[in-house]
Amino acid sequence: MDFQPDALTVTRTEQVREFLDEHVIPAEPVLAEQIAATPDDWSARPVVRELREKARERGLWNLFLPPGPHGDGLTNLQYAPVAELTGRSPRLAPVAMNCAAPDTGNMELLAHFGTPAQRAEWLDPLLDARIRSAFCMTEPAVASSDATRVETAIRRDGGDYVISGRKWFATGAMDPGCAVFIVMGKTDPGAARHRQQSMVLVPRDTPGVTVVRPMTVFGYDDRDHGGHAEVLFDEVRVPAANLIGGEGEGFAMAQARLGPGRVHHCMRLLGMAERALDLMRDRANERVAFGGLLAEKGVVRTWVAESRVEVEALRLLVLKTAWLMDTAGNKAAMTEIQAIKVAVPRAVQRVADHAIQLFGAAGLSQDTPLAEIFAAARALRLADGPDEVHLAALGKAGLRPKHPEGRQP
Repeated sequence: MDFQPDALTVTRTEQVREFLDEHVIPAEPVLAEQIAATPDDWSARPVVRELREKARERGLWNLFLPPGPHGDGLTNLQYAPVAELTGRSPRLAPVAMNCAAPDTGNMELLAHFGTPAQRAEWLDPLLDARIRSAFCMTEPAVASSDATRVETAIRRDGGDYVISGRKWFATGAMDPGCAVFIVMGKTDPGAARHRQQSMVLVPRDTPGVTVVRPMTVFGYDDRDHGGHAEVLFDEVRVPAANLIGGEGEGFAMAQARLGPGRVHHCMRLLGMAERALDLMRDRANERVAFGGLLAEKGVVRTWVAESRVEVEALRLLVLKTAWLMDTAGNKAAMTEIQAIKVAVPRAVQRVADHAIQLFGAAGLSQDTPLAEIFAAARALRLADGPDEVHLAALGKAGLRPKHPEGRQP
């Protein structure tokens, strides 16, 4: 494994760092002001549109999508340090560079499994940020950590599919610019457990689609990212041509979609941790308590030291995971993907907790990004699969008997 960044990675990271320092970070208070001025608006704010134009001008656009028929971005290993930098401003940087979830995963899904007609209708405008999308898998009535239990029905009726069910935490769905939902449901409840599910494209304006309400995460509505919505599908009829892939392939496609998404989340989380550590450093060197700077207190030094060790170690594991995905494929990297999906959010939650403790009451307030970083890290211990599911899979793999030659079966 050689993690020495190549020339393109060095160039892109320098460009992104400059973009963040000169444009994105200074725009954070502007975004807050625009949201406060239009509290009932879920669409992209003017400052986001302005940043998108600046990102396009610099070629910092769709970098998440590896080189191929539908993308000319970066490999996973090249993208890792870029995504980490965007995590320093999670509310603005990813969306400004068209690298924000769930659109990234949906674009990958359409690029890999969509028909030419589906790609022309939905992938092209997503790549151009003319529309947004949502991924509807999680349901309120079932334990969605077991994706085979989804109850939304997708039944064939002549030349159409008819969808009925209730989804929630569909990220981006509150944004009126969210033009299409990718819905996972059951087309054949009698099939093998992992062959019951399928995915269909449902345009937002289809009769029977109701965006019921926004969902909050630790009280945050994520209005800057189009929110998270509960969505009702009541006898929603779409053409059979809206099926992605084939019937029964939904579960496999979901796993293919979520793999890279989990890695992207972990990359950005490392950037959030670095932002928190920067804030800790500045605060500790200016705040006086009990006769001295906080930077002189042993407990503060321990917090910073332990945080640095965790971040450095996990960055290496994230880079290894990205390298494996590039060289051996996503399936071969599954153990590492599961490991970072558990370890990184937990570690970043601890880093953010130390930072909040250092800031005192200010760390709980809207005056720093620390509370949002903490909430984001905690939420990602559930999003894209809870810790327990990944730990169970890791444990099962670790206990699997070996072949006599020492190879895993």
